[in-house]
Amino acid sequence: DKDKALAIKTTCIGNPLRPAVIEAAKIPYPPLEPNGPLKLLVFGGSQGASIMAEIVPAAIAKLEPHLQMRLKITQQAREEDIPHVRDIYARAQVSAEIAPFFNDLPARIAGAHLVVSRSGAGTVAELSAIGRPGILVPLPHALDQDQAANALVLEKAGGAIRLLQKDFTPDRLAVEIDALAADSARLTAMAERARSIGVLDAAERLADLVLKVARQKP
Repeated sequence: DKDKALAIKTTCIGNPLRPAVIEAAKIPYPPLEPNGPLKLLVFGGSQGASIMAEIVPAAIAKLEPHLQMRLKITQQAREEDIPHVRDIYARAQVSAEIAPFFNDLPARIAGAHLVVSRSGAGTVAELSAIGRPGILVPLPHALDQDQAANALVLEKAGGAIRLLQKDFTPDRLAVEIDALAADSARLTAMAERARSIGVLDAAERLADLVLKVARQKP
């Protein structure tokens, strides 16, 4: 069987991580206190994602005022989307920091109670290494649906909720955020389950594998 033969020759090392992620992984998950601040981090790839600017603020606007008052949102948004995002949060009186890029994203992941993002390989590797709950929205147009597969791994582990883009609506997102905000134990469990599949030593594994192959005789 070709697949079995290939599996025998395959070594899974994980996704090598930046030093900043390794440092952030040392920070314990901050349990959500009853009626305490809920720190929500939103991002969508290196340049942001317009759908996050479209859906997330609209979802937040649908939440009850008592939950809106608890939110501390950090959101990556494209320059052209920032005025729209900022206006919605201001009208809902939600505390929000909005920028097109964050240089310290791993630290911000570590400081979050919940992350809403795409599910690229790097993002899923970092979420699982740091151990933070996620609502993941795979990029829908990839030919091999790699982001959907990435999100599924974290979902099966119990560390994330996977929402396909067709299901990623303001109403659905508001329901998910509301439910999680009311269940601190679930958030903590999701963080632990995400962390349970994290691989922190992928770079070392890769280096060891390269040296092993290099030592083999031709």
